[in-house]
Amino acid sequence: MMTDSRPARGVGGPAYAGGMATKRAPAPAFVCSECGWTSPKWVGRCGECQQWNTVVEAAAPDAARRVAPMIPTSSARPITSIDTSETPRRASGVGEFDRVLGGGIVPGAAILLSGEPGVGKSTLLLEVAARSAREGRRVLYVSAEESPGQVRLRAERTGALHDELFLASETDLAKILGHVDAVKPSLLVVDSVQTVSSSLNDGAAGMPGQVREVASTLIRVAKERDLPVILVGHVTKDGQVAGPRLLEHLVDVVCHFEGDRQTSLRFIRALKNRFGAADEVGCFEMAGDGIVEVPDPSALFLSHGTPEPGTCIAIALEGRRALPVEVQALAVPTTAANPRRVVNGLDPSRVAMVLAVLEMRAGVKTSQLDVYVSTVGGVRFTEPAADLAIAIAVAGFVRGHAVARSVAAVGELSLAGEVRPVTQGAQRRAEAGRLGYRSVVDDGAGSLRAALEEIRARHTA
Repeated sequence: MMTDSRPARGVGGPAYAGGMATKRAPAPAFVCSECGWTSPKWVGRCGECQQWNTVVEAAAPDAARRVAPMIPTSSARPITSIDTSETPRRASGVGEFDRVLGGGIVPGAAILLSGEPGVGKSTLLLEVAARSAREGRRVLYVSAEESPGQVRLRAERTGALHDELFLASETDLAKILGHVDAVKPSLLVVDSVQTVSSSLNDGAAGMPGQVREVASTLIRVAKERDLPVILVGHVTKDGQVAGPRLLEHLVDVVCHFEGDRQTSLRFIRALKNRFGAADEVGCFEMAGDGIVEVPDPSALFLSHGTPEPGTCIAIALEGRRALPVEVQALAVPTTAANPRRVVNGLDPSRVAMVLAVLEMRAGVKTSQLDVYVSTVGGVRFTEPAADLAIAIAVAGFVRGHAVARSVAAVGELSLAGEVRPVTQGAQRRAEAGRLGYRSVVDDGAGSLRAALEEIRARHTA
């Protein structure tokens, strides 16, 4: 009789348990360096975060490796016993930059400054480096994009020359660390982190792995030596910081430098700040001899001269700073079936809504008029707090009433014609009083019709 020598199903071997075959899931061969998404094969675009060229081969798992516990160098303490003394700060010499950082630069802090090309990041940081050098601190400015001669020409133009300001043009991380050991600076500026590469990581400069390696090394050096490091970061087409998202998590402060190419005004905003508030805004103006601080930018957004019909002052809020912004309106009769609505610096949809509320709730006819609404100085003011100022400016031009320059308006309009309160209204009114505005028309008027009557009766020029 013939016997079958094959092993019976469900028995024998470590791959069988309880008579049932269990398949071990294959280890993922590729992983996304941005979000950790895994894939059994290589793909050009991550299926989770939709980033291109971030899927790399994963390291082979080693089941035998385990993290062994170690004796900590310092024991854990109750949170109530931690010293609450404020971390010492060093003034950079640029007051608006210190305002955004929360009062100055903290030793050992890693600061990331991003912005569009040509907005003035290098000019700002060169000014910060020069003023820090004038305070007696040695500064190392590493330019991975320009030669020392090019940086020197800009420094001569902006007056940022000092013997304690050292320049180096390097793209290799090891050489930058060598300069740090030789110069022993109190402040390190690297322009930019996407153009520096490390020999310990494969790939060209700017790739996610390179940016992660360079940033983590510089941040480690900053923490070990209490050396503040300012990194310049490139941005993508949609305004996000280029490179892995981990870069923004590693640093202590993330600032964004922004501005309109059509105007000289520049704003620096804190998007993340471990040492202070993350809603501060610094104001600068680009001039022929460099970048200039604007501690009180109210004059930039106001026109000068006698009051004219069609103008009204609104109080905008940039971070925690209240700024007066002048809203101007012009209305021209037209015979076109669809009158024009041209808006500059404001939200076009809100302007259209305000015009509809004006006509239906306050009796100001604009349906047969081409209406032009703009802000002075090119500033963008898109929050609902501009509604009442827009309505007063348009109504003032249509009715021929000029609003006095000592009056400001703050309020949001509802479709029912009522004036609603806005966020941080008390701060806006306090700032208006500090700047010399004797009267502020706000939600206390109740309705738009009542606000227009108050303006006509008491505040016309």
